[in-house]
Amino acid sequence: MKKLTQELRKLVFITKELDKKVILIFLSVAILQTLSFYFTSRRFFRENLFQYFQTYSDPYLIEYFYWFIGDFFTFLILGILIIKLVFKENLFDYGFRLGDYKLGFFLTVIFIAIMLVLIWFVSASQSFAQKYPHLSGAKLNWNTFLIYETGMLIYMFSWEFMWRGFMLFGLEKKFGYYSVLIQMIPFVILHNGKPFLETFGAIFGGIALGILALRTRSFYYCVIIHIGVMFSIDFVSALRFRADEYGIGIESFINLIKQIF
Repeated sequence: MKKLTQELRKLVFITKELDKKVILIFLSVAILQTLSFYFTSRRFFRENLFQYFQTYSDPYLIEYFYWFIGDFFTFLILGILIIKLVFKENLFDYGFRLGDYKLGFFLTVIFIAIMLVLIWFVSASQSFAQKYPHLSGAKLNWNTFLIYETGMLIYMFSWEFMWRGFMLFGLEKKFGYYSVLIQMIPFVILHNGKPFLETFGAIFGGIALGILALRTRSFYYCVIIHIGVMFSIDFVSALRFRADEYGIGIESFINLIKQIF
């Protein structure tokens, strides 16, 4: 019993020496992600709410929007409340600003241009292209596609804020550029279950986006890049699916353009 008491006292002493804000950042991320997984996920909707929307024309679109809006509240709104009410800090310090917009827009254009080339070749794999958009109805109906992508934008803004805003800038003072690697780890883990190339690419993507956010002092450019890449993957994949065209030459490109009109 005496040994246990000594260990508890040591634990209390160690805890008092820790950076309270860092502890709250880590705990907040863990709690918010847990809330997301169990209560604002598509799985929760399917198991508890889907039955009430089966008569709708596209209940799966509602399922996705439940996820998008749910995580908007879980990650963005609750994250903002923690910053303002618990930390009592300025949102600008967590990336809510344009920052170095010249560098931000320059690197954003470069990154998206490179990704467009990669997407063109990767999407030529029929197995890859058929996975996107994740909402199958968006492949067949352009109105559904645009609604889905709008919801994806809302989700991506919340997602990028959590990792490249709340966690990255929240840990920067303590860990400096190591915070880039710290935020990359949960970012990659949450890609598990997606196609291998997407998950593996998230390692380097998470690092690159983290560096971009720190250099520009903003997570806005990460949002633009992330939604730009996802929109491009979905759009090209939808075109390939509708045209049943999986080539990479100029003729294939022309055939896909025809699908727009």
